[in-house]
Amino acid sequence: MRARRLLPTALASLWLAALGPSPVVGADWPQWRGPSRDGSAPDGLPAELPATLTRLWRVEVGEGHSSPVVAGGRVYVHARDGEDEVVRALDLADGREIWRRATPVPYRRNPAAFAHGKGPRSTPVVAGGAVCVLGVTGRLACLEQGSGAVRWEHDFADRFDRAWPEFGAAMSPAAVGGRLIAHVGGIDSGSLSAFDLATGREIWSWSGDPPGYASPIEVTLEGVAQIVTQSRSHVVAVAAETGELLWKMPFATAYQQNSVTALADGPRVIVSGLDLGTIALAPRRNGQGHWLLAIAWRNDELPMYLSSPVRRNGLLFGLTDKRKGQLFCLDSETGEALWTSAGREGDNASLIVAGERLIVLTTQAELAIGAATADAWAPVRYTVADSETWAHPALAGNRLLVKDESHLTAWALD
Repeated sequence: MRARRLLPTALASLWLAALGPSPVVGADWPQWRGPSRDGSAPDGLPAELPATLTRLWRVEVGEGHSSPVVAGGRVYVHARDGEDEVVRALDLADGREIWRRATPVPYRRNPAAFAHGKGPRSTPVVAGGAVCVLGVTGRLACLEQGSGAVRWEHDFADRFDRAWPEFGAAMSPAAVGGRLIAHVGGIDSGSLSAFDLATGREIWSWSGDPPGYASPIEVTLEGVAQIVTQSRSHVVAVAAETGELLWKMPFATAYQQNSVTALADGPRVIVSGLDLGTIALAPRRNGQGHWLLAIAWRNDELPMYLSSPVRRNGLLFGLTDKRKGQLFCLDSETGEALWTSAGREGDNASLIVAGERLIVLTTQAELAIGAATADAWAPVRYTVADSETWAHPALAGNRLLVKDESHLTAWALD
């Protein structure tokens, strides 16, 4: 792959200074839920937030709920333009398009999710010099980061009864140790698989349950690296190296809508689902090396539906679908509720913890920023779009990338 030429240091400094507000150097958001895949990021925000935010640029990129990602001074976004799914590379500084790759992807949406459009819904991951994407019909592809050329791709239509779940593929792939982890397939069959990032060769697969809409994470429990995800009707963990099933638990929401990305919390794994509560699982091995699954705590009053939680200093923050969308804070050791908002926050919210601040973007395009503490929620609020914002924002230093119905906007948070 051709190396990207770097500007001399002095020239680069002058160029960035001329642009005004700039991101913290090296601040990337390369995948679903950020650098650590848990909604956490370094704090690039000023001590005092401005009364209004500065819009740096806004470009039309197309429809879909896929979230933008940031790596190496570029923004990558996956969206729909007519019957094409388009991956674009944009300059973080000004939104200028660097390259685009369009692929015809006709899709007939489920009437129950008609208002959510025709996708894509999965967020790309940037790793190993590639931008890897999953389309709404289950096509998995890795593109060269520098040019957008296709490195490899898989279409699973000939492998499974159907290559996507009822409401379209929404799982966001993860990059782990030179491998791409993706839960592919459809309603009745599928596999949680690892692919070689360089070649696309499948290394291992576990086919015990089809995919849901949640995204896999890597956790290390008792020294064992494992991939944990919510499948169609279970919470499952497989060995990161081999794909061997380590443990699983039945976990089926109404209409098989498992959507919440699990969250590692020390020796526990936090999971949640519609009407199933928020649960802290405590997997451990017995003397024979077999995994046992205990529930450390359970809060049935504050289940999550679509939104995934974040944690900070022993606190767990999330959005329940109760009271038409209610933010909450739990003690992550006990599951005890410490505060809840008044409600009516919306159908969904994306949460980020940046240092000591909690950032919340609701589907009504309201951005709220406040202290990530056990004290009552008292944020500063802004409006960041004139249409709904279902996609998760990307935080790159002091810049927030917000994808609305069809546009991507860069906001300066200082």
